Formats: sequence, structure tokens, C-alpha cells
Amino acid sequence: MDPLIITAALTGAEATREQQPNLPVTPEDLIEAAVACREAGAAMVHLHVRAEDGTPSSDPKLFRRAVAGIRERTDLIVQVSTGGAVGMSENERLGGLAAGPDMASLTPGSVNFGSDVFLNPPDLVRRFAARMQDLGIKPEIEIFDHGMIPIALSLQAEGLVPSQAHFDLVLGVPGGAPADFETAMLLMRQLPAGSTYSIAAVGRGQLPLNTFAILAGAHVRTGLEDNIYYSRGRKAASNAELVARIARIAGELERPLATPAQARDILHLAGH
Repeated sequence: MDPLIITAALTGAEATREQQPNLPVTPEDLIEAAVACREAGAAMVHLHVRAEDGTPSSDPKLFRRAVAGIRERTDLIVQVSTGGAVGMSENERLGGLAAGPDMASLTPGSVNFGSDVFLNPPDLVRRFAARMQDLGIKPEIEIFDHGMIPIALSLQAEGLVPSQAHFDLVLGVPGGAPADFETAMLLMRQLPAGSTYSIAAVGRGQLPLNTFAILAGAHVRTGLEDNIYYSRGRKAASNAELVARIARIAGELERPLATPAQARDILHLAGH
């Protein structure tokens, strides 16, 4: 079993400061959150950016400031979102690639997102994958529902994503695959041999599915993007608090944490 890679998803595009006062908003907030998460045991951060008023953004300047600051102060693997926020244009969603991240999310299909639809038609997905390939940015293939895995496999067959792909199973989004152990195991069995993968889950599903991932030999994504609470009725103090809990549970289960250097080897990433 590989050492555990913890990815901290710092802010997302959905939660607000009104809902979670400790949510990082500015690039400087994101940098400080990343530093704290590295100290708590994370090896990678997953980035969205926000405008000054806290609304979702994909401004390349904001991504550059955040990515540069994180690299200046940590050795973390930096992954940006190309999901952005529901309703963003294709060009807006590609804004983070200008910052030269190690990885970027790639969602291979459309999915209902509560009362909205996260649109990823086939031609757009191919363009995103080809752009990442041109820039030498490894995709993390985000799986929100069962049918996205066959699409990802077809992208592999076309040479648009690496044969040694990395997946993130995002469970519990209203309209997507549910956050339960049976679904996680079903999706894991469908992944191609040689793949690496993490398990994320939203809301109350985060802790049990993160713990399951540790036991199953998968990797973990945690953070305020997916869940603003630490426990029932108590909001998390920070992303680092959520990371520290996973690090503690992994220690109790005798699974060592991956350093960023080890995570680069596991994920077949070139160093920066």
C-alpha cells in the first residue's frame, strides 16, 4: 500500500463566508491555508480562486498569485480546478492553466449539480485534455458518476490522458453518485489497472469515505470545498484542522503519509 496522499481542497466555488467564516478567499488566504495544510500533513492542494467580494473567479492573475505564493513557501503539489463554477465559459474555466500548475482537474462528463447542471460535453472535454497535454499538466480525472469512467477510458484510448491516470472519486454531490461504501467499491473496481485515485465526499459523507479510502489503499481529498463542518453542529476552524484529522486517523491505522516528493513519484509527476 502506497503512503497516503492527502489533498486539501481549500475553497471551491459554492460555500460562502457567511456559511463558513474561515473560508479562504484571497490569494493570500489560500497561500496561508496551503502552508498550514502542508504542516498538518497534506501533499497536494486543489485550488479555486475567488474575487475580492468572495464570488467565484477564474482570473489567471489570481491563480498566478496563489500558485506562486504556495510554491515560494511550500513544496506542495499544486492542482487547479478547470470546473470553476457552474455557468462559467470555457475560456474562464481554463484560467488556472496559465499559472503552470502540476495538475488540473478534468471532468469527463456532465452531471446535475443540485438545481444546476455542470456541463462537460465531449468536444469540450477533449479540448481541455488536449490543452493540458500541450502544457505538460497532468489531469486529475474527476468522477462524479458511474458513466464518467468509460468516457475517461475512451480518452485514454485516444491518447488524450495518460495511461497512468489519476482519478478523484467525488461522491455525494446531489445529482451524482451517492457517498456510500458500496458506490465507492463499485467505482474502484471499474478503474483501469495502474491508476491512482483519491476519494472525496461532500458534507457528512466526507469523514467516513475519507476513512474508507485510507483502509482501501486509496488516497484522500478533504477540505472546506467539500465540507464546511468538523462535526455535527461545529464548523471547521480551518482546512488544516480537517487535514490534521485525516493525518491522525492514518497514523492510528498505521498508514504513513506521503510527502510531496513521494506523492510526485506515486503520481508520476515531474518536479518543479
